[in-house]
Amino acid sequence: MENINPKLQLVLVSGLSGSGKSIALRVLEDAGYYCVDNLPAALLENTLHVLATNGDYQVAISIDGRSRDSWQQLPALISRLRAHIDVRLLFLEANSDTLVRRFSETRRKHPLSNAERALPEAIAFERSLLEPVAELAHRLDTSGISVSTLQGWIKDFIALKSARLTLMFASFGFKHGVPLDADMVFDVRCLPNPHYDARLRPLTGKDAEVIAFLQAIPEVAEMLSDIHHHVEKWLPCFVRDHRAYLTVAIGCTGGQHRSVYMCEQLARAFSGHEQALVRHRELS
Repeated sequence: MENINPKLQLVLVSGLSGSGKSIALRVLEDAGYYCVDNLPAALLENTLHVLATNGDYQVAISIDGRSRDSWQQLPALISRLRAHIDVRLLFLEANSDTLVRRFSETRRKHPLSNAERALPEAIAFERSLLEPVAELAHRLDTSGISVSTLQGWIKDFIALKSARLTLMFASFGFKHGVPLDADMVFDVRCLPNPHYDARLRPLTGKDAEVIAFLQAIPEVAEMLSDIHHHVEKWLPCFVRDHRAYLTVAIGCTGGQHRSVYMCEQLARAFSGHEQALVRHRELS
C-alpha cells in the first residue's frame, strides 16, 4: 500500500449484472472521475498507483462477478485501502424478475450464464457470490426506477462526506415490493390513509395538506416517535461496526403519503447529528 497516493479518492462500483453499473460509471465520468470498467480485483492496487502517477486523483472503478477468481480478496483489500485513501463502495442490485426482464429486453447474455446455468440460476449465483462485498457498501436497489432517478441517486451518493455514516430514509409502497437495500424496515400501513380523502389522493406526504392531515392524528406522532427512538438507540451499534451507510425503509400501501411523510420528518430530525438523506422510490 506504500505505492498508493493519499490524495486519491476512489469510488468502487459493484453489483449485479443488469442493475445499472454502466449508468453509474457514466454519471461518475461526467462528474470528473477517471473511470475503469470491469477491472479484475487483483489489478486494483497497481491500477491505482499508475493512475495517481498520471495525476488522476478521482477514480471510479467497476468490479463485478466476472472477477470471481480474485473476488474473495476484495473485502480485505478494501479494508487495507481505507487505511490510506478515501474509498467509497457503491453496490447496485435489483430483484430477479427485473433482471430477467432487462436481459430479455436487451437480448444480452448474462456474463455468468453457460450451458449448465440458465439466466435465473446465473442471477442467483452472482447474487450469492457478491454478497460479502454488498455488506460493506452503500446499496441501491434499482428495481422499477427510471434511468434519471438512478442518475440522481448516484449524484447524491458522490456528494456525501465519506468520513461520516450516511443515514438514508427510504419510502416505498408495499404493493411494489420491499427494497432490497433496506437495513431496517418499518410498516406504517396501520395508520389512517390520506388516499381515502379525495382532496388528498393526488398529493404526496411532502404537501402541506397531507402533512396537516397526518400531524392531527395522535397515532402518527406516536409511531414517528417510536421509529425515531429505535433508530437513535441502535445507530451507535452500526457506527461501532464501522458501517458507512444505513438505510431505514418505511413502507405504506402505495408509497405516496404516510411513508413519504415519515421519511421527511425523520430525515429532518436526524440531520443535525448524522448525514441524513431521503429517497422516495414511488414518487420517482
